[in-house]
Amino acid sequence: MKIRPLTTSLLAASLLLGLAACKGPEAEQARQDAARAADSAGAAAREAADRAADATRNAANETADVSERAAASTRDALDRAAVATADAAAEATDAARNASVNASEATADAAENVADKARDAAEDARRNADDARR
Repeated sequence: MKIRPLTTSLLAASLLLGLAACKGPEAEQARQDAARAADSAGAAAREAADRAADATRNAANETADVSERAAASTRDALDRAAVATADAAAEATDAARNASVNASEATADAAENVADKARDAAEDARRNADDARR
């Protein structure tokens, strides 16, 4: 952006120096034309710089908007992941509790079966002892 205004200024200055060497009414008209051309070139350079600044501001705003939307999406994804993790942990806790209850029930059933067999064996032994006494 700095090169174009510098080039325009140098061109206008060269034109003015060349016209300054001329004399007469045509020279004055040429000087005025050169001054108007220099003013137009300066205005065009300012307008181009303004448009470039506007484009840069718009791009920065769009980038900020996209970044904000991406951050919101990331927050949403992290929230969903946290909920899913909490749900999975609750399910694992329930499964562990159920497994523990099932294991306790199985152990109690096995102990009851052993006790029943021991009672049956003791009863058989008593009967055998009673039969042997007779």
